[in-house]
Amino acid sequence: MKLTIIGASGSFPGPGSPASCYLITAEGPTPDGTGTKTWRVIMDLGNGALGTLQRYMALDDIDAILLSHLHPDHCMDLCGLHVAIRWNPYGWKGIHVPVHGPADTADRMATAYGLDPEPGMHPDFDFQHWRARVPVTVGPFTITPFPVRHPIDEAYALRVETTQPGPDGEPVHRVLTYSGDTDTCDGLVEAARDADLFLCEAAFQEGRDDGIDGVHLTGRRAGQMATDAGARRLLLTHLPVWTDPLAASVEARETYAGHLAVAVSGVTYRV
Repeated sequence: MKLTIIGASGSFPGPGSPASCYLITAEGPTPDGTGTKTWRVIMDLGNGALGTLQRYMALDDIDAILLSHLHPDHCMDLCGLHVAIRWNPYGWKGIHVPVHGPADTADRMATAYGLDPEPGMHPDFDFQHWRARVPVTVGPFTITPFPVRHPIDEAYALRVETTQPGPDGEPVHRVLTYSGDTDTCDGLVEAARDADLFLCEAAFQEGRDDGIDGVHLTGRRAGQMATDAGARRLLLTHLPVWTDPLAASVEARETYAGHLAVAVSGVTYRV
């Protein structure tokens, strides 16, 4: 599978990136089983992301949206997609988009847009609720949510798995883990266990944010989570404008010896 960074800015859009949004793609059978297609799944749709996303795909090609939690920098551009679906004068050519997220997702989005909860955005999205550690399938992807530690009712790290033919025809299993927003916790290590690529937030900085617990990771703590999980590659993300990417990388290198990089909007990674 491939991961394209749409937005990697923490907490709000930065000058070079929208807030959190990630496009994952993989080949798989069509829903009717008569052929193959490129499946396109969006992890988080934070503020500013919808415009940048259109550089890489048509909106009506979205196969599903996965929301880690309901802070605006991870979900608010769902309101813009609602407009694209409901008000396109030429009609929406895509599917009734599945949105996997916390239990309050439908009501929270209706409130954000000033809609009555019924029907709210139900005509536009097929809202489905995460259940901890219960996998869901979207085309070639199996996604398992793991509860993590963040100040909101429900926050999840997402473990995304695919099994596809390799160069010699043998099946190859790949794992991408996305931390969402979290501080250190067992659920995050469980989600990232033996991941081929661990996309992990590092919003805080050692020495600057030491008095805040249960909100975000530092680069050093992200590195430790990756080491504890045995993740093969670590990609730091969700850095707000006041967190220096170099400082986050230096911190992560103190606790993690594997392949390390910082997510940049517009870059695609093969998992």
